[in-house]
Amino acid sequence: MSAKGDVGSRKIFEDDDVIIWEFELGPGETTPCHTHEHDYVWYVLEGTPLEVFDANDQPLGTIDAYTGATFALRLEGNDLVSADDKGLRAPATHSARNAGTGVYREILVEKKRPARAAA
Repeated sequence: MSAKGDVGSRKIFEDDDVIIWEFELGPGETTPCHTHEHDYVWYVLEGTPLEVFDANDQPLGTIDAYTGATFALRLEGNDLVSADDKGLRAPATHSARNAGTGVYREILVEKKRPARAAA
């Protein structure tokens, strides 16, 4: 991870619509506690199980973030909720720990603007 509170290790692109992050977490490493302020999707480049913790460092469960998986989350108040069929729900403010034995890598895309309605 980079600066405290960032949602990724390195910002690789930003414009008026999206922010694209590269994210890497070594075995046993934990992200700083951070807050998601946008809906987002991520694609797992190298997967491992990820343990998720709330702002008080209480465990919330483990995500099977396997290589090739995609996840989509939308903000609902102070929570993130699956925008796909994965059934995930977590506080927007959280941290994650790589619970696997290999490096975890993903590409995360934050949507800075809400989806446009179809014409």
